[in-house]
Amino acid sequence: MRKSYLLLALVFVGCSSAYEINEVETARILQTLSADDMAGRRVNTPGIEKAAEFIANEFKSIGLETLKSEESYMQEFKVFSKSLGSAKIIINNVDVPPTSYFMKLSTPSITWTDSNIPEIVFISAEEDFRTSIRQGFRGTNDLLVVVSTAHTSMFNMYRSHYSKPNLSYENNKSERPNVVVVLGDDTRFENLFIDAAMDVEEVLLNNVVGVIEGKKSDEIVLFSAHYDHLGVSDAYEGDSIYNGANDDASGVTAVIELARYFKTREAPDRTLIFAAFTGEEVGVFGSKYFSTQVDSDKIMAMLNIEMIGKPSKKGLNSAWMTGWERSDLGEILQNNLSEVDFNFFPDPYPEENLFYRSDNAPLARLGVPAHSITTTQIDIDEDYHQLSDEASTLNITNIANTIKAIAIGAQGIVDGTQTPTRINSDEVN
Repeated sequence: MRKSYLLLALVFVGCSSAYEINEVETARILQTLSADDMAGRRVNTPGIEKAAEFIANEFKSIGLETLKSEESYMQEFKVFSKSLGSAKIIINNVDVPPTSYFMKLSTPSITWTDSNIPEIVFISAEEDFRTSIRQGFRGTNDLLVVVSTAHTSMFNMYRSHYSKPNLSYENNKSERPNVVVVLGDDTRFENLFIDAAMDVEEVLLNNVVGVIEGKKSDEIVLFSAHYDHLGVSDAYEGDSIYNGANDDASGVTAVIELARYFKTREAPDRTLIFAAFTGEEVGVFGSKYFSTQVDSDKIMAMLNIEMIGKPSKKGLNSAWMTGWERSDLGEILQNNLSEVDFNFFPDPYPEENLFYRSDNAPLARLGVPAHSITTTQIDIDEDYHQLSDEASTLNITNIANTIKAIAIGAQGIVDGTQTPTRINSDEVN
């Protein structure tokens, strides 16, 4: 560890006025973003607004410019927030209490009776709740899902999440099914009545975006992460805040530190954009909107940073990248680290389909060499999307060294001497 850290430090030796990425600043930013007073940074809440202001103030202190299309660091856009309004469920002539159901609606309202019963799915005590419910949400048919009370704890966690408003760009029906999830062990259906309607509200969301103008305004390198998380749970006593330290305060910390690092050095050849996206956790809304506002042909590379707070399966001083085989961005980063004890390697969890699950995906679909860089062992991480994802669980050295490695690895792309191959958009579904 001592040898690798020193190697990274030696590469960063430069003029005294140049900022050097360090653990003190890394910890300050991470701890601020994941503090309890950010209230889990859920979209359309005071907590995420506070986080956005913090990020904007960091960009201002660094001296970043705004996008030419914006008057501030806030890139504002409109979505529709949909929440459950009126609802009534009767099964076998018994009213089901609100604490025993939740639903995910794609139409303004539903009325299900004995004459139009949807497909019914049972999740028994022996089945895996997460897998079964995920399959239901990804299906094409309307569903009534009945969950064994053996899964009460997990049911309550999901109910807390899905009882909160969800977002969409349009105020109309989506292609997804209506899904109603009920907790109970009775598999008889002698009488069924489900009636529910959504309340719809127009809301404004903000990406936070800063710029370092390069010598070439028509060639852009994008560094990004998402700053939203899951908010506050009402299903637990005591600590109920999803702090989202690793997911993705660690990535936003990297974006801010990279902006400070490059701002204190010689003006880059290419224009650098630093983006903190909103709405990743609820449908990748921020990056989708961003992708419609910037000419994708001008983006030479997108380095999206997700969950770098814990050592990878190869240990400290290593990180993996999604979609490695789709462009040569990973190879460029690794080759530029030939004299540094740090390694980038391909996504070791292809079965998780992570290339499509983060903010790189909307840009990748447009042909941009857009990938996500992470370190966390997602297959065994017990804190992912849990209340336990707090700053105290993270390795600050791992975060700081990963940020340094990204800065070194991307230098040739920033200064215009290296250009990653484009992603074949026809192969990105």
